[in-house]
Order: sequence, then C-alpha cells, then structure tokens
Amino acid sequence: MSRLIMWNLITLDGFFEGAKPWDLSFHDVVWGDELEKIGIEQTGSADGLVFGRATFEGMAAHWPTAKGPIAEIMNSIPKFVCSRTLQSVDWNNSTILSGDAADEVAKLKGAGSKDLLVFGSANLSETFTRNGLFDEVRLVVTPVILGSGKPLFGRDVPGPKLELLSSQRLKTGGVMVQYKPEENS
Repeated sequence: MSRLIMWNLITLDGFFEGAKPWDLSFHDVVWGDELEKIGIEQTGSADGLVFGRATFEGMAAHWPTAKGPIAEIMNSIPKFVCSRTLQSVDWNNSTILSGDAADEVAKLKGAGSKDLLVFGSANLSETFTRNGLFDEVRLVVTPVILGSGKPLFGRDVPGPKLELLSSQRLKTGGVMVQYKPEENS
C-alpha cells in the first residue's frame, strides 16, 4: 500500500504561495544543493505525484521544457490530477482523476507500493486532510514572513494531532519537518 505524503515549502507565517498565483519567490531563500538532493531522492523513489488542477497546470507549463535531474524525474514519473473540469492533459505520464478526489486517491493508495506525493495543491490537501488520507506531512519552513498570501492550511480545517518524526536544519536557514498523524487522534 502506498503512503500519501504532503510535500510543501511554506513561510514562517504559514503561506505556501504569495498574494498572487505562483508567487513562490520565497522558495529561493531555502533552495540549494541540499534541498535539491532531498527532492530528487523522495520524488525519484515515489509511485507518483498527485495534484489539484491549478497546481498541475502550473507544473505542466514549466517542467516539459525544463532541463536537469529534477526535470527528468518530473517528466517521467506518473502524475495524477484531480479535476472535474479538465478534459485532457498533454504532460507526459499524466492521468485525470475525475471522480471524488478522496475516493480516487484512496484507490491509488491501495494499488501502489511506494509513496504518492502531493505538491502545492492547497485545496486538494484540505480535502485529503478532512478525509484522513495523509500518512505524512513534510514541510520546509522558510525564514520569511510574507504577511499575506494563500495559506497552506485553511483556518477551519480540522486535522489530526501530528507526531514529529524528524526535523532538519538546512544550510540555507530553512527547517524541514516531518510529521505523521497520531494513531488515536
């Protein structure tokens, strides 16, 4: 069975995106060889990536023409986009999941053997959190306070109590934290 893992970079005040769509300039503060290596390791050993429509469209606009080891992984790994509006996708190895997102991803988890990673996709992550589908949350906290933007976690999203698995200080000043839902929460 696959594990569903949230993987995101957030600001110290909890935003995963700035005030405008795709405002991810705060990523530059923590990005470097160390985080690139972590990204390559976890993505390269996953069964697939799961996206909401907006994140998928942004990724699909960038990665097909990008170069380098991360681009190679992003373009070859299976990708699943949860969308009731998309009719087709052109990005290599992409599949539309048009049914109920929680049900569709629960089936994917049951059919796989390695991790499924969710990048970005705050609305979809809210759905998965509400349905108890995440097996792990991995966040890189950047030492930036944006003051406004799109929060990763909705203010009214009930979630389980989380247990810290690990924390790692990055050379760039960020902190990577890994949590799992506590068993009886």
